[in-house]
Order: sequence, then C-alpha cells, then structure tokens
Amino acid sequence: MFAEVLVEYTNKAIDKSFIYKIPDILVNELKVGMKVKIPFNNRIINGVVIKILSNYDANYKLKEIVSITDKNIVLNQELFSLANYLSQVTLCSKMSAIKCLLPSSLKVKNQIHNYNKYNTYIKLTDDLDKVAAFIINNKRSKKKIEIINYLKENKVCLKSLFTGEALNNLIKLQIVIEFQERIYRLNHSKDPNYKKPILSSEQENAVNTVDLDNYATYLLHGVTGSGKTEVYMELIDKVLNNKKTALVLIPEISLTAQLIKRFIRRFGNEVAIFNSHLSEGEKYDEYQKIYNDEVKIVVGTRSAIFTPLKNIGLIVLDEEHSETYKQDSNPRYDTIDIAKYRANYYNCPLVLGSATPSLETMARAKKGVYKLIEMKNRIGSSLLPQIDIIDMKEEVVKKNFVISSYLDNLIKDRLNKKEQIILLLNRRGYSTIITCSNCGYTYKCPHCDISLTYHKSSNNLRCHYCGYTLIKGDRCPNCLNNSLNFLGIGTEKLENLLKEKYPLARIIRMDVDTTQNKGAHEHIIDAFKNHEYDILLGTQMVSKGLDFPLVTLVGVINADASLNIPDFRSGEKTFALLSQVAGRAGRSNLLGKVVLQTYDPNNPYLQFVKANNYELFYNYEMQFRKKLQYPPYYYLISILVTSKDEILVNKEATKVFNYLKNHIDSKSLIYGPTFASVYKINNIYRMQIMIKYRYDNLVYQALKYIDSIYALDKKVNIEICFNPNRM
Repeated sequence: MFAEVLVEYTNKAIDKSFIYKIPDILVNELKVGMKVKIPFNNRIINGVVIKILSNYDANYKLKEIVSITDKNIVLNQELFSLANYLSQVTLCSKMSAIKCLLPSSLKVKNQIHNYNKYNTYIKLTDDLDKVAAFIINNKRSKKKIEIINYLKENKVCLKSLFTGEALNNLIKLQIVIEFQERIYRLNHSKDPNYKKPILSSEQENAVNTVDLDNYATYLLHGVTGSGKTEVYMELIDKVLNNKKTALVLIPEISLTAQLIKRFIRRFGNEVAIFNSHLSEGEKYDEYQKIYNDEVKIVVGTRSAIFTPLKNIGLIVLDEEHSETYKQDSNPRYDTIDIAKYRANYYNCPLVLGSATPSLETMARAKKGVYKLIEMKNRIGSSLLPQIDIIDMKEEVVKKNFVISSYLDNLIKDRLNKKEQIILLLNRRGYSTIITCSNCGYTYKCPHCDISLTYHKSSNNLRCHYCGYTLIKGDRCPNCLNNSLNFLGIGTEKLENLLKEKYPLARIIRMDVDTTQNKGAHEHIIDAFKNHEYDILLGTQMVSKGLDFPLVTLVGVINADASLNIPDFRSGEKTFALLSQVAGRAGRSNLLGKVVLQTYDPNNPYLQFVKANNYELFYNYEMQFRKKLQYPPYYYLISILVTSKDEILVNKEATKVFNYLKNHIDSKSLIYGPTFASVYKINNIYRMQIMIKYRYDNLVYQALKYIDSIYALDKKVNIEICFNPNRM
C-alpha cells in the first residue's frame, strides 16, 4: 500500500504531492486526511495524506511513512475539496490552503503541546469484598476509612477533595481507583428563563422567505436595530429542528461578546465559539467539539468558515460589507466566496446581512443573482436617530478644534440625564505625527515609507506596519531644538482631552491598544453596558453590532477623514462606517442623536448618511463606478511585485506588465506599474499593477503562469489578489 502525501512546506516550488510506502503496521490505521511523519530531504517532517493507493510503480526505492501524528483529527472529503477550491481561486499552494483548515494548536508542523485538559476523579473498586476486608483490618486508619465512607455515599469525587498519604496508599492498594475525564475550557449554559421574542411582521417575512431546503444566497438588508440577529436565531431554530447545523460569521472580535451571549442564552452548550482571541487551548477545545459533532452552532470570525462542521443547514455572514472578511495575507480569500462554496456543497442557504451592503452584493441582489429581503423599520418603538452635520470651519474660528460647541452642549446634556455617549475617532494613538517647527524634521519609520505614530502612555513612536518602536525624546533629533509639534489627534489624545473637559464623566477607550489582552473587548463592552462608564471612545470597533439601550448620543470626530484616502471605495467605506456608528444611538425607547463633525459639510456621502438613505447613496455611487470602470461593473486584480532590491523590483514589475499586456484580452484594462500606496514596508520595496476586466478567459491562465515563474525566484516575490479591498 502507498500514500500520496503533501509535505508541511508552503513554498510553491514544492507544491506537489510525494509518494510514500505505508509500513505494514500502519496499513489498517492510516486514512486519507491524517497527519503523518515522513522522511524528507534527510529530515523527519510532517505531512498530510491526500490519497491511498493499492499499487504504485516506481523506478526507485520509496521511503516509508514513519508514523501517524494525530489519529484523532482526520480531514474529510468536503474539507479537502474546499482546500482544492481555495488553492485554485487564490493561486496559493495546496499546503497553504490546508493550513487554513486547522487552528494553530493543530497545525501541520510538529505539535509540541498536548492541549487536552482533564479532571482527575476517584471511586471505590468494584470488588466490595476487598473493601470490606480492608475496613475490618484497618479500623484505626481514620483518614482512610473517612475516604472510603465518603466514596460509598457519593460514588465519585474529584481527587483534589482528598490529599496526602492516606489517599495515595488506598490507590496503591487498588481500594480506590483513580481515573480521568476530558473537560473543555469553555462551557456554556442556556438561560432557563429565556423567552423567544415575538417577531415583527418584517422579521416573520424574512424568516419565511429563506428556503432552508435549497442552496441560494440571500441579502438581508435591514436598517440598524431592525432585528436581523433575531431572524438569524429563528432560522437556526428551524435548522436544528431539521437535525442540521448552522455557521454564523461576524467580522469583528469586538462584536463577539454581545452576540455570543445572545446565542448562548437561547441555545446553551449547542454553541461553539471560534475566533483569534481564544487561547490555543480554548481554540483546540472548540475545534474538537465541532469535529466530534458535540455542538450544532459555530459562531466566529473569518477563520470559522473553515471549521469542520458537518451537515450544515444554514450559513450566515453578518455585516457582510465588512472588509475584514477579505484575508489580506496569503491565501487572499474572500470569506463570502468560501461560504458560497460550502453552502452549495450542503445545498443550504447563505444569508448575507447588513444595514449597508457592499455595492457588489446589492448589485447582485437587484439583478436577481441574490434574493433580496428588506427590513426598513426598527424593532418596537425605537426610531432611527436624528443626524446633524457640524461645519468645523466655523468652530475653528471659536477655537473649538476637536469638540464643537454643539456637540459639547449635547454631551453635557446626556451626562446630566445619566444617558450614555459613543464617540468615534478612526485613528488610534496620541498624535498622528510629530514634526519639528524649527527644521521641519518628521519622525519616520526607517524600514517603511510612513510616519511614526506617537503613543503617550508608553512615550514611544510606533510604526503600525512593521512594529518598529522608538522612545520619543524632548528635543528634535535633527536640530536638537526643543521645538517638536504634535500634529493630528488620536484616540489616546482625545481621551485625555475629554477627561480635562468633563472631569466627572467616566470615560473608557476601546481601540487596538486597549484591547490587546485576552477578554479586553468583553470587559469594556460589559462595563459600558452596565453603565460603569458614561462615554465610550473608540475606533471602528465601536461602529457596528453593539447594542446599548442607554446610548442616546453618537459623535463622530473628523467624519470626513476617510473620504480623503486615495481609494475608489473611500466613499462607500465612509458611508458604511458613519451609518453603522449612527445606528448605535436610540436603540431603545429613548430618542437618539448623531453629530457628524466635518470640514466638508456639503459632501454628498455625509448628506446620504444624514438622510439615512442607502438607496440614494447606492444610485450615486453606482454612477461613479460605471463611469470609472470599477466594481461591480468590472472585476479587479491587484498584482504586487516586491523585493529588497529597489532597482530589481522596478525591472521585474515592468516585465510582468509587458507579459500581461501581450497575453490577456485586449478589452481588459491594465495599469502600471506604479508605486504601491506604501512604497516600502520593512525594507521591502513594492510596485503595483492593476487589471480591470469583465469577461476574460485568458487572464487567469496568464496570472497562473506568472505565479509559477516567480515561485522559484528568491529575490522577487509576486502577490496576486483577486478583487482586493483597497488599491
């Protein structure tokens, strides 16, 4: 018997399988999908069995598989087909695709830790005569008799309840039997008092529209607060009644805490959680629950799409417009594409939910490719908030550089009423950049083409691309003058300003810097919901999915900042961000108010947000996209050519451009090569080529050829991204 094995290396130069002989001792144990140890290039490494062969003719002596690495985890046929699909659509290596299927605690490379956790129990031997004889002959051993009597009455107990020589002696004599049981780190209990809410007519219509017996993609377009989550849960109830499972994806870890609690209250231990903030042991446990069919619902972020859930009856992607569903590093997959593949495989519906769907998704819905379900009203008596736009040019004259007088009065009013406030600033750190007013020096990363961001709490300047850190001095390092200026404002600086301005207010900040520790997201969200704080200040983390009944005011500092980013999607991203954060206000019977502070009050995107009108935004943006030949009218491909050698990267980028120009359809558009938006990151130079196309059967083959050529090049790297989030 022989096995076809993929080795652990993701290098495209060896992106192929190798044949190994199966030793007789493993013939009856080895299965397709198992991890094995194999000899490779004078080393023992790991691999994954992808096929078992009864015969194989080789003109050389085949090496033997050394051992099975893990008998408990076997990748099934569906996951293998998913890995093949992922490899094809992203042009990644097969092993890169397979690695997506496994959490880091079960990686293909050597597994160093045993993540299994056990409780140790004790019980009496089944030989009752032996126990009786021991008691008769050891009446003076009070401690031992106490242990025996306890176990007679309680049958089983944790070993930790008793310690010392008496217990150890009983175990040696086999009067007491010691045994272990596997436990999970995360355990969930259903709320016994939970009552299903009565659905609105719009919610009922949404639930009834989704056909759970057939594959189709649905767009659930519901305004913020319209009760989309309740629709998901009602559909899942039906799926569980059909003896099937459900997969629910959310874009942000910050959304997990509130959503998970809602699912656990209703479904209890039927739920498994899967996101990057779990510890390695927790991730291992949750994966094992899913693999062993011990749960029926998986709720998680992007990577949860690859969990080994079987018999899937429903897949949900909440906040489908979020760019976090697109993987930025290799393999550069779009979660929606993977979700479609799995939903099609199981012949079940895929539901995409959002208050601000991406243009590509809405365009497909309007063309009938997706089935559109609309929910235009909020639940109960809550109303969409009133949105006001404040012109900061007028405020600067009054010396109000950060908080306008209008927003200031509203904050004071809400604090007096004991209501809560959310403030959004889409920038972390203390100041954007530090410059010298004397010589013009600006702190920049020595490895990247970008300015350093100042963080006051640690008094350091940090590169948010490569992680380079520098302690800030008091004087300019160039001219040595004490003339450093802080330009721009970050969340840390805004927090200090708010504390000075509202000394009695309880303020908490939620950004990347304050949520690095495990459980930090959940702690901040719970504390704010319990009204331990009055003002929640944050970045995009506070913009979507969070539900706080006492929040009646949302303020956005620099609402137009993201509009100035040179990206064709900047208008769409700004509209989505502002609409989502506005939706945090007035989600109960209290009226909500939203204040957008801007230097461009007449900007059409801000006006669309103010009008709470997605349709106006959609029609306006579609005209712009059509005119400039952008998605959804054209597909996009980004090709990034990178190298440590600046001359070489320019030379090779030109060669790639010329090859594409001669080998793709003449109707397709090709641009470049140009500098990438950040030309240098971590001492690596980056050139970019962009392709726009509608129908081009040649483009994939051309890219596949280029990818194969540079797979062997150690000096130049090619990164191909289909339908990138940003250019």
